[in-house]
Amino acid sequence: MEIRDPFSDSAAPSVVASVGSSAAHAAQGSIDGLPIRDSTYTRAPVKRRFKSYLLTGEYERPWVNDKRLKRIRVNNYIIWGFIVAGLAVSGYINYNATTQVHKHSYCLILDDDFSTLNTNVWTREVQVGGFGTGEFEWTTTDDRNVFIDQEGLHIVPTLTTDTTAITAAEITNGYTLNLTQASGDGTCTGTTNEACSVRSNSTLGTVINSVRSARLNTNGSKHITYGRVEVVARLPAGDWLWPAIWMMPTNNVYGSWPASGEIDISESRGNDISYANGGRDVMSSAIHWGPSSGLDAFWLSTRGKALRRTDFSKGFHTFGLEWSEDYIFTWVDNPLQQVMYWAFPKNTNMFQRGQFTGRTANNSLVTDPWSHTGRPNSPFDQSFYLILNVAVGGTNGWFADGIGNKPWTDAGHGASDFYAGMAQWYPTWANGSSRGMTVKSVKMWQQGACS
Repeated sequence: MEIRDPFSDSAAPSVVASVGSSAAHAAQGSIDGLPIRDSTYTRAPVKRRFKSYLLTGEYERPWVNDKRLKRIRVNNYIIWGFIVAGLAVSGYINYNATTQVHKHSYCLILDDDFSTLNTNVWTREVQVGGFGTGEFEWTTTDDRNVFIDQEGLHIVPTLTTDTTAITAAEITNGYTLNLTQASGDGTCTGTTNEACSVRSNSTLGTVINSVRSARLNTNGSKHITYGRVEVVARLPAGDWLWPAIWMMPTNNVYGSWPASGEIDISESRGNDISYANGGRDVMSSAIHWGPSSGLDAFWLSTRGKALRRTDFSKGFHTFGLEWSEDYIFTWVDNPLQQVMYWAFPKNTNMFQRGQFTGRTANNSLVTDPWSHTGRPNSPFDQSFYLILNVAVGGTNGWFADGIGNKPWTDAGHGASDFYAGMAQWYPTWANGSSRGMTVKSVKMWQQGACS
Protein backbone atom coordinates (compact mmCIF):
# COMPACT_ATOMS: atom_id res chain seq x y z
CA MET A 1 0.00 0.00 0.00
CA GLU A 2 1.38 3.37 -1.01
CA ILE A 3 1.63 5.84 1.83
CA ARG A 4 1.02 9.46 0.80
CA ASP A 5 1.63 12.70 2.62
CA PRO A 6 -1.91 13.80 3.62
CA PHE A 7 -0.89 17.46 3.49
CA SER A 8 0.50 17.37 -0.05
CA ASP A 9 -1.42 18.31 -3.20
CA SER A 10 -0.94 14.78 -4.56
CA ALA A 11 -2.99 13.32 -1.71
CA ALA A 12 -6.28 14.70 -3.05
CA PRO A 13 -6.90 12.01 -5.76
CA SER A 14 -6.30 9.19 -3.26
CA VAL A 15 -9.06 10.58 -1.01
CA VAL A 16 -11.56 10.36 -3.85
CA ALA A 17 -10.36 6.92 -4.72
CA SER A 18 -10.53 5.77 -1.15
CA VAL A 19 -14.09 6.98 -0.75
CA GLY A 20 -15.07 5.34 -4.01
CA SER A 21 -13.38 2.10 -2.93
CA SER A 22 -15.18 2.17 0.38
CA ALA A 23 -18.51 2.55 -1.36
CA ALA A 24 -17.67 -0.40 -3.59
CA HIS A 25 -16.77 -2.63 -0.66
CA ALA A 26 -19.92 -1.63 1.16
CA ALA A 27 -21.97 -2.67 -1.88
CA GLN A 28 -20.34 -6.14 -1.83
CA GLY A 29 -21.80 -6.87 1.64
CA SER A 30 -19.50 -8.81 3.97
CA ILE A 31 -16.80 -11.42 3.98
CA ASP A 32 -16.96 -14.29 6.47
CA GLY A 33 -19.91 -12.55 8.18
CA LEU A 34 -17.92 -9.44 8.94
CA PRO A 35 -18.78 -6.09 7.42
CA ILE A 36 -16.16 -4.64 5.17
CA ARG A 37 -15.11 -1.14 6.36
CA ASP A 38 -12.63 1.28 5.00
CA SER A 39 -10.58 3.18 7.62
CA THR A 40 -11.51 6.47 5.97
CA TYR A 41 -15.30 6.03 6.22
CA THR A 42 -17.52 5.97 9.33
CA ARG A 43 -21.29 5.52 9.23
CA ALA A 44 -23.23 8.34 11.01
CA PRO A 45 -24.84 7.23 14.32
CA VAL A 46 -28.58 6.75 14.34
CA LYS A 47 -30.45 9.63 16.05
CA ARG A 48 -32.67 8.72 18.98
CA ARG A 49 -36.25 9.92 18.79
CA PHE A 50 -37.25 12.33 21.56
CA LYS A 51 -39.58 10.74 24.05
CA SER A 52 -41.85 13.03 26.04
CA TYR A 53 -42.57 12.29 29.69
CA LEU A 54 -45.55 14.64 29.77
CA LEU A 55 -48.59 12.96 31.20
CA THR A 56 -51.16 11.98 28.62
CA GLY A 57 -54.83 12.36 29.01
CA GLU A 58 -56.66 14.43 31.59
CA TYR A 59 -55.00 15.16 34.92
CA GLU A 60 -56.09 17.24 37.84
CA ARG A 61 -54.90 20.85 38.38
CA PRO A 62 -56.55 21.88 41.64
CA TRP A 63 -54.80 25.24 41.82
CA VAL A 64 -56.63 26.51 38.75
CA ASN A 65 -59.93 26.78 40.58
CA ASP A 66 -58.47 27.70 43.97
CA LYS A 67 -60.22 30.92 45.09
CA ARG A 68 -57.21 31.99 47.13
CA LEU A 69 -55.00 31.99 44.06
CA LYS A 70 -57.61 33.94 42.15
CA ARG A 71 -57.53 36.62 44.83
CA ILE A 72 -53.73 36.73 44.63
CA ARG A 73 -53.92 37.22 40.86
CA VAL A 74 -56.44 40.01 41.27
CA ASN A 75 -54.23 41.67 43.88
CA ASN A 76 -51.25 41.39 41.56
CA TYR A 77 -53.22 43.03 38.77
CA ILE A 78 -54.10 45.90 41.12
CA ILE A 79 -50.47 46.33 42.20
CA TRP A 80 -49.22 46.33 38.62
CA GLY A 81 -51.96 48.78 37.71
CA PHE A 82 -50.79 51.19 40.39
CA ILE A 83 -47.17 50.77 39.26
CA VAL A 84 -48.08 51.61 35.66
CA ALA A 85 -50.19 54.56 36.81
CA GLY A 86 -47.34 55.80 39.03
CA LEU A 87 -44.86 55.60 36.17
CA ALA A 88 -47.25 57.50 33.94
CA VAL A 89 -47.79 60.23 36.54
CA SER A 90 -44.06 60.57 37.30
CA GLY A 91 -43.33 60.75 33.59
CA TYR A 92 -45.86 63.55 33.20
CA ILE A 93 -44.43 65.43 36.20
CA ASN A 94 -40.87 65.13 34.90
CA TYR A 95 -41.93 66.18 31.42
CA ASN A 96 -43.88 69.13 32.77
CA ALA A 97 -40.93 70.19 34.96
CA THR A 98 -38.55 69.91 32.03
CA THR A 99 -40.70 72.14 29.84
CA GLN A 100 -40.72 74.79 32.58
CA VAL A 101 -36.93 74.94 32.99
CA HIS A 102 -35.66 78.37 32.02
CA LYS A 103 -33.31 78.20 29.08
CA HIS A 104 -31.31 81.42 29.05
CA SER A 105 -28.66 82.55 26.63
CA TYR A 106 -25.43 83.86 28.14
CA CYS A 107 -22.54 86.05 27.08
CA LEU A 108 -19.09 85.28 28.52
CA ILE A 109 -17.65 88.55 29.88
CA LEU A 110 -14.73 87.20 31.95
CA ASP A 111 -12.56 84.11 31.50
CA ASP A 112 -9.44 84.42 33.66
CA ASP A 113 -7.04 81.52 34.23
CA PHE A 114 -4.60 83.76 36.14
CA SER A 115 -1.59 83.27 33.96
CA THR A 116 -1.01 86.89 35.02
CA LEU A 117 -2.81 89.29 37.34
CA ASN A 118 -4.83 91.53 35.06
CA THR A 119 -5.02 94.83 36.90
CA ASN A 120 -7.51 96.09 34.32
CA VAL A 121 -9.93 93.53 35.79
CA TRP A 122 -8.88 93.07 39.41
CA THR A 123 -8.59 95.80 42.03
CA ARG A 124 -6.67 95.06 45.23
CA GLU A 125 -8.38 96.63 48.22
CA VAL A 126 -6.16 98.18 50.90
CA GLN A 127 -7.78 98.75 54.29
CA VAL A 128 -7.41 98.09 58.02
CA GLY A 129 -10.95 98.91 59.19
CA GLY A 130 -12.50 95.43 59.30
CA PHE A 131 -14.92 95.89 56.37
CA GLY A 132 -17.97 96.17 58.59
CA THR A 133 -17.62 92.70 60.12
CA GLY A 134 -14.80 93.42 62.56
CA GLU A 135 -12.22 91.39 60.65
CA PHE A 136 -8.67 91.51 62.02
CA GLU A 137 -6.61 91.49 58.80
CA TRP A 138 -4.90 94.33 56.99
CA THR A 139 -5.51 93.87 53.27
CA THR A 140 -2.52 94.82 51.15
CA THR A 141 -0.98 94.97 47.68
CA ASP A 142 2.06 93.03 48.94
CA ASP A 143 3.18 90.27 46.57
CA ARG A 144 3.55 87.98 49.57
CA ASN A 145 -0.19 88.25 50.20
CA VAL A 146 -1.39 88.03 46.62
CA PHE A 147 0.66 86.41 43.86
CA ILE A 148 0.41 84.12 40.86
CA ASP A 149 2.24 80.89 40.03
CA GLN A 150 1.52 77.77 37.98
CA GLU A 151 -1.43 76.86 40.23
CA GLY A 152 -3.18 80.19 39.81
CA LEU A 153 -3.95 83.17 42.03
CA HIS A 154 -2.94 82.87 45.70
CA ILE A 155 -4.44 84.97 48.50
CA VAL A 156 -2.26 84.17 51.50
CA PRO A 157 -2.39 85.62 55.04
CA THR A 158 0.92 86.40 56.74
CA LEU A 159 1.94 87.72 60.15
CA THR A 160 2.49 91.48 60.14
CA THR A 161 5.72 91.08 62.11
CA ASP A 162 7.06 88.70 59.42
CA THR A 163 6.37 90.94 56.44
CA THR A 164 6.89 94.50 57.77
CA ALA A 165 9.28 96.36 60.05
CA ILE A 166 6.60 96.61 62.75
CA THR A 167 7.69 94.81 65.92
CA ALA A 168 5.62 92.70 68.28
CA ALA A 169 5.78 95.47 70.88
CA GLU A 170 4.56 98.03 68.37
CA ILE A 171 1.63 95.80 67.43
CA THR A 172 0.21 96.30 70.92
CA ASN A 173 1.29 99.83 71.86
CA GLY A 174 2.64 103.14 70.61
CA TYR A 175 2.64 102.69 66.85
CA THR A 176 0.59 104.58 64.26
CA LEU A 177 -0.09 102.94 60.91
CA ASN A 178 -1.23 105.22 58.10
CA LEU A 179 -1.80 103.29 54.89
CA THR A 180 -1.23 106.32 52.69
CA GLN A 181 2.32 106.75 53.98
CA ALA A 182 5.42 104.76 53.19
CA SER A 183 5.03 102.55 56.25
CA GLY A 184 1.71 101.41 54.82
CA ASP A 185 0.97 100.51 51.21
CA GLY A 186 1.15 104.10 50.07
CA THR A 187 -2.55 104.02 49.29
CA CYS A 188 -5.91 103.24 50.87
CA THR A 189 -9.10 102.17 49.12
CA GLY A 190 -11.25 102.94 52.15
CA THR A 191 -13.22 106.14 52.58
CA THR A 192 -12.92 106.66 56.36
CA ASN A 193 -10.09 107.31 58.78
CA GLU A 194 -10.80 104.00 60.52
CA ALA A 195 -10.32 102.15 57.23
CA CYS A 196 -7.01 103.84 56.45
CA SER A 197 -5.22 104.29 59.78
CA VAL A 198 -4.89 102.77 63.24
CA ARG A 199 -2.82 103.43 66.38
CA SER A 200 -1.95 100.75 68.90
CA ASN A 201 -2.75 101.48 72.53
CA SER A 202 -2.47 98.83 75.22
CA THR A 203 -4.64 100.85 77.60
CA LEU A 204 -7.51 101.05 75.13
CA GLY A 205 -6.95 97.53 73.85
CA THR A 206 -6.39 98.61 70.24
CA VAL A 207 -3.70 96.92 68.18
CA ILE A 208 -2.14 97.18 64.75
CA ASN A 209 -3.67 94.49 62.55
CA SER A 210 -1.56 91.45 63.41
CA VAL A 211 -2.21 89.62 60.12
CA ARG A 212 -1.95 90.83 56.54
CA SER A 213 -3.99 89.32 53.71
CA ALA A 214 -5.61 90.35 50.43
CA ARG A 215 -8.98 91.14 48.92
CA LEU A 216 -9.62 91.55 45.18
CA ASN A 217 -12.72 92.70 43.32
CA THR A 218 -13.98 93.41 39.80
CA ASN A 219 -15.79 96.64 40.70
CA GLY A 220 -15.56 99.05 37.79
CA SER A 221 -14.51 96.38 35.29
CA LYS A 222 -16.71 93.25 35.27
CA HIS A 223 -20.23 93.04 36.65
CA ILE A 224 -23.51 91.33 35.80
CA THR A 225 -27.22 91.82 36.24
CA TYR A 226 -28.41 88.21 36.07
CA GLY A 227 -26.06 85.57 34.72
CA ARG A 228 -23.62 82.93 35.90
CA VAL A 229 -20.36 82.78 37.84
CA GLU A 230 -17.93 79.85 38.18
CA VAL A 231 -14.85 80.02 40.42
CA VAL A 232 -12.44 77.07 40.64
CA ALA A 233 -10.62 77.33 43.96
CA ARG A 234 -8.93 75.48 46.81
CA LEU A 235 -9.76 76.85 50.25
CA PRO A 236 -7.28 77.52 53.10
CA ALA A 237 -6.43 75.47 56.18
CA GLY A 238 -5.96 77.23 59.51
CA ASP A 239 -8.00 78.32 62.52
CA TRP A 240 -10.04 81.51 62.16
CA LEU A 241 -9.36 81.92 58.44
CA TRP A 242 -12.46 83.04 56.54
CA PRO A 243 -12.31 82.54 52.74
CA ALA A 244 -15.11 84.06 50.70
CA ILE A 245 -16.29 84.18 47.08
CA TRP A 246 -19.11 86.69 46.92
CA MET A 247 -20.78 89.64 45.19
CA MET A 248 -21.80 93.17 46.10
CA PRO A 249 -23.92 95.74 44.23
CA THR A 250 -22.08 98.08 41.88
CA ASN A 251 -24.32 100.91 43.04
CA ASN A 252 -26.29 100.93 46.27
CA VAL A 253 -29.53 101.55 44.43
CA TYR A 254 -31.73 100.83 47.45
CA GLY A 255 -29.49 102.21 50.18
CA SER A 256 -26.54 101.10 52.29
CA TRP A 257 -25.94 97.49 53.28
CA PRO A 258 -27.95 95.30 53.41
CA ALA A 259 -30.75 97.25 51.69
CA SER A 260 -29.07 96.84 48.29
CA GLY A 261 -28.29 93.16 48.85
CA GLU A 262 -25.31 90.82 48.96
CA ILE A 263 -24.79 87.43 47.28
CA ASP A 264 -22.48 84.94 49.01
CA ILE A 265 -21.51 82.20 46.55
CA SER A 266 -19.20 80.44 49.02
CA GLU A 267 -18.02 81.14 52.55
CA SER A 268 -16.11 78.74 54.74
CA ARG A 269 -13.91 78.48 57.81
CA GLY A 270 -10.32 77.26 57.84
CA ASN A 271 -10.80 75.47 61.17
CA ASP A 272 -10.47 71.71 61.46
CA ILE A 273 -13.47 69.53 60.63
CA SER A 274 -14.08 69.04 64.36
CA TYR A 275 -15.16 72.68 64.66
CA ALA A 276 -18.78 72.54 65.85
CA ASN A 277 -20.21 75.12 63.45
CA GLY A 278 -18.51 73.57 60.44
CA GLY A 279 -14.82 73.73 59.61
CA ARG A 280 -13.08 73.52 56.25
CA ASP A 281 -15.24 70.54 55.24
CA VAL A 282 -18.30 72.82 55.08
CA MET A 283 -19.18 75.75 52.82
CA SER A 284 -22.30 77.87 52.79
CA SER A 285 -24.18 80.20 50.47
CA ALA A 286 -26.57 83.01 51.32
CA ILE A 287 -28.18 86.20 50.19
CA HIS A 288 -28.35 89.20 52.51
CA TRP A 289 -31.14 91.74 52.41
CA GLY A 290 -32.87 94.01 54.89
CA PRO A 291 -34.07 97.60 55.38
CA SER A 292 -31.29 98.31 57.92
CA SER A 293 -28.07 96.76 59.20
CA GLY A 294 -29.85 95.42 62.27
CA LEU A 295 -32.51 93.73 60.16
CA ASP A 296 -30.72 91.33 57.85
CA ALA A 297 -32.83 88.34 56.76
CA PHE A 298 -29.86 86.23 55.63
CA TRP A 299 -30.87 83.53 58.11
CA LEU A 300 -33.86 82.70 55.92
CA SER A 301 -31.74 82.02 52.85
CA THR A 302 -28.51 80.51 54.21
CA ARG A 303 -27.78 76.94 53.14
CA GLY A 304 -24.66 74.79 53.50
CA LYS A 305 -22.97 71.72 52.07
CA ALA A 306 -20.48 69.37 53.73
CA LEU A 307 -17.91 67.07 52.13
CA ARG A 308 -17.39 63.51 53.32
CA ARG A 309 -13.98 62.02 54.11
CA THR A 310 -12.19 65.15 52.87
CA ASP A 311 -12.34 68.94 53.03
CA PHE A 312 -12.15 71.96 50.74
CA SER A 313 -8.45 72.57 51.45
CA LYS A 314 -7.37 69.26 49.89
CA GLY A 315 -8.33 69.90 46.30
CA PHE A 316 -9.88 72.27 43.82
CA HIS A 317 -13.64 72.66 43.61
CA THR A 318 -15.92 74.69 41.37
CA PHE A 319 -18.19 77.12 43.19
CA GLY A 320 -21.04 78.21 40.95
CA LEU A 321 -23.88 80.72 40.83
CA GLU A 322 -26.86 80.99 38.50
CA TRP A 323 -28.96 84.12 38.86
CA SER A 324 -32.04 85.28 36.98
CA GLU A 325 -35.04 87.49 37.69
CA ASP A 326 -36.87 84.34 38.85
CA TYR A 327 -34.28 82.69 41.13
CA ILE A 328 -30.77 82.56 42.57
CA PHE A 329 -29.08 79.24 43.11
CA THR A 330 -25.56 78.13 44.01
CA TRP A 331 -23.77 74.81 43.60
CA VAL A 332 -20.49 72.98 44.16
CA ASP A 333 -18.64 71.09 41.39
CA ASN A 334 -21.71 70.76 39.15
CA PRO A 335 -25.23 72.23 39.08
CA LEU A 336 -26.71 68.94 40.30
CA GLN A 337 -24.99 69.48 43.66
CA GLN A 338 -27.15 72.40 44.68
CA VAL A 339 -26.33 74.36 47.82
CA MET A 340 -28.84 77.22 47.99
CA TYR A 341 -31.94 77.87 45.89
CA TRP A 342 -34.02 81.01 46.36
CA ALA A 343 -36.99 81.67 44.08
CA PHE A 344 -38.68 85.01 43.51
CA PRO A 345 -42.41 84.19 43.20
CA LYS A 346 -44.56 86.79 41.48
CA ASN A 347 -47.16 87.04 44.26
CA THR A 348 -44.87 88.44 46.97
CA ASN A 349 -41.84 90.69 47.50
CA MET A 350 -38.66 90.61 49.55
CA PHE A 351 -40.01 92.95 52.23
CA GLN A 352 -42.82 90.51 52.94
CA ARG A 353 -40.56 87.48 52.75
CA GLY A 354 -38.14 89.05 55.20
CA GLN A 355 -41.00 89.49 57.67
CA PHE A 356 -40.15 93.17 58.12
CA THR A 357 -43.69 94.52 58.33
CA GLY A 358 -44.19 96.17 61.71
CA ARG A 359 -40.49 95.92 62.63
CA THR A 360 -38.67 98.91 64.09
CA ALA A 361 -35.16 100.37 63.86
CA ASN A 362 -34.05 103.26 66.07
CA ASN A 363 -37.55 103.34 67.58
CA SER A 364 -39.16 103.90 64.19
CA LEU A 365 -41.07 101.60 61.88
CA VAL A 366 -38.87 100.50 59.02
CA THR A 367 -39.92 101.50 55.53
CA ASP A 368 -40.04 99.20 52.53
CA PRO A 369 -37.15 100.13 50.18
CA TRP A 370 -38.08 97.73 47.36
CA SER A 371 -41.81 97.37 46.68
CA HIS A 372 -42.04 100.56 44.64
CA THR A 373 -40.23 98.75 41.80
CA GLY A 374 -43.06 96.28 41.37
CA ARG A 375 -40.47 93.51 41.01
CA PRO A 376 -40.47 90.55 43.42
CA ASN A 377 -36.67 90.14 43.25
CA SER A 378 -35.61 93.65 44.35
CA PRO A 379 -32.89 94.32 45.53
CA PHE A 380 -31.46 91.47 43.42
CA ASP A 381 -32.38 93.23 40.18
CA GLN A 382 -29.29 95.40 39.80
CA SER A 383 -25.64 95.06 38.81
CA PHE A 384 -23.28 93.09 41.10
CA TYR A 385 -19.49 92.63 40.96
CA LEU A 386 -17.30 89.76 42.24
CA ILE A 387 -15.04 89.70 45.34
CA LEU A 388 -12.35 87.15 46.32
CA ASN A 389 -10.75 87.39 49.76
CA VAL A 390 -9.37 85.61 52.80
CA ALA A 391 -10.43 87.35 55.99
CA VAL A 392 -9.09 86.58 59.46
CA GLY A 393 -11.39 86.47 62.48
CA GLY A 394 -14.22 88.92 62.97
CA THR A 395 -16.80 90.10 65.48
CA ASN A 396 -20.03 89.62 63.51
CA GLY A 397 -20.75 86.11 64.76
CA TRP A 398 -19.31 84.12 61.86
CA PHE A 399 -17.06 82.57 64.50
CA ALA A 400 -19.43 82.10 67.43
CA ASP A 401 -18.30 82.86 70.97
CA GLY A 402 -17.40 79.88 73.13
CA ILE A 403 -16.91 77.41 70.28
CA GLY A 404 -13.61 75.86 69.20
CA ASN A 405 -11.51 77.57 71.90
CA LYS A 406 -12.10 80.93 70.26
CA PRO A 407 -9.54 83.28 71.89
CA TRP A 408 -11.69 86.43 71.71
CA THR A 409 -15.29 87.51 72.23
CA ASP A 410 -17.28 89.62 69.83
CA ALA A 411 -18.13 92.16 72.52
CA GLY A 412 -14.57 92.47 73.88
CA HIS A 413 -11.23 93.63 72.49
CA GLY A 414 -11.41 91.18 69.61
CA ALA A 415 -8.28 92.03 67.64
CA SER A 416 -6.16 92.40 70.78
CA ASP A 417 -7.33 89.12 72.29
CA PHE A 418 -6.87 87.36 68.96
CA TYR A 419 -3.25 88.49 68.79
CA ALA A 420 -2.68 87.44 72.39
CA GLY A 421 -3.80 83.91 71.45
CA MET A 422 -1.37 83.56 68.54
CA ALA A 423 0.47 80.65 70.17
CA GLN A 424 -2.79 78.72 69.99
CA TRP A 425 -3.96 79.42 66.45
CA TYR A 426 -0.83 80.10 64.41
CA PRO A 427 0.47 76.48 64.56
CA THR A 428 -2.79 75.34 62.92
CA TRP A 429 -2.10 77.38 59.78
CA ALA A 430 -0.81 75.33 56.89
CA ASN A 431 2.59 76.02 55.38
CA GLY A 432 3.16 78.24 52.38
CA SER A 433 0.29 78.97 50.03
CA SER A 434 -1.86 76.20 51.55
CA ARG A 435 -2.80 78.59 54.35
CA GLY A 436 -4.44 80.76 51.70
CA MET A 437 -7.07 80.42 49.00
CA THR A 438 -5.82 79.39 45.58
CA VAL A 439 -8.01 80.38 42.64
CA LYS A 440 -7.39 78.49 39.42
CA SER A 441 -9.94 80.28 37.25
CA VAL A 442 -12.89 82.67 37.23
CA LYS A 443 -15.66 82.86 34.64
CA MET A 444 -18.56 85.30 34.51
CA TRP A 445 -21.47 85.32 32.07
CA GLN A 446 -24.05 88.04 31.57
CA GLN A 447 -27.52 86.69 30.86
CA GLY A 448 -28.57 87.47 27.30
CA ALA A 449 -26.94 87.36 23.92
CA CYS A 450 -23.65 89.13 23.34
CA SER A 451 -24.12 92.50 21.68
